[in-house]
Amino acid sequence: MKMSISRIGKLRQQSSALFLCDMQEKFRHNIAFFNQIVSVAGRILQTAKILEIPIIVTEQYPKGLGHTVPELGADDIIKYSKTCFSMLTSEVEKELQSIPERRSVILCGIETQACIMSTTLDLLDKGYDVHIVADACSSRSQVDRLVALSRMKQSGAFLTTGEGVILQLLQDAAHPKFKEVQKIIKDPTPDSGLLALFQNQNPLFT
Repeated sequence: MKMSISRIGKLRQQSSALFLCDMQEKFRHNIAFFNQIVSVAGRILQTAKILEIPIIVTEQYPKGLGHTVPELGADDIIKYSKTCFSMLTSEVEKELQSIPERRSVILCGIETQACIMSTTLDLLDKGYDVHIVADACSSRSQVDRLVALSRMKQSGAFLTTGEGVILQLLQDAAHPKFKEVQKIIKDPTPDSGLLALFQNQNPLFT
C-alpha cells in the first residue's frame, strides 16, 4: 500500500535513508567529474553514519565492473549486487520494508540517466520522497546528466546539493552532532560541473 507523503520535500534525520548507487572502479575514468561526485557522496555518507541514518549501497555487475571505490568510505557497509538499472532489487526492497518510517531517500551515484533515473522512478512509484543530490550524480555525457535531472524533477523528485542535504538533516546548530558534522563540510564543496549546466536560465529547469 502506498503511503501519502508531504510534497514539501523537507528532510528529517529520523525519516531519511541514504542510497549510494554503483560508484565502482570501472567507471572511474569514464564518468565526468567522477572524483568530485564520489567526494560529495562521501561527505553525505560520513554524515549519515554520525546521524545513524540507514545506508544502502549497490554495485552493478561487480564481477565485470569492479567494486565500490575505497575513497567513498563504504568498506564497512553491505553491498547489494545487481544487474538491473534500478537499485530496488528484492533484497533492497526487503531492507526498506524493515525500516518503514524511512520515507525520504537521498540518492547519489551513477549514471544519472540510467540507474539513478530508474531508481528514482521506482521509488516515486512506491510513494517515497526522492532527493537527488545533483553534485553527487553524474554520467559519461553531460547532456544525459542534464536532461535526466530535468526529467526526474518533472516526475516529482527534489534536486538538491550535498551540503544542502547535510544542513537539512541537522536542522539546528544546537544539534548534538553539529560540531562533528561541521568538520565534514568546512572545506568548499568540490566543483562537479553543475554551474555550466544551469547557467543562462537553462529552459529545462524553468
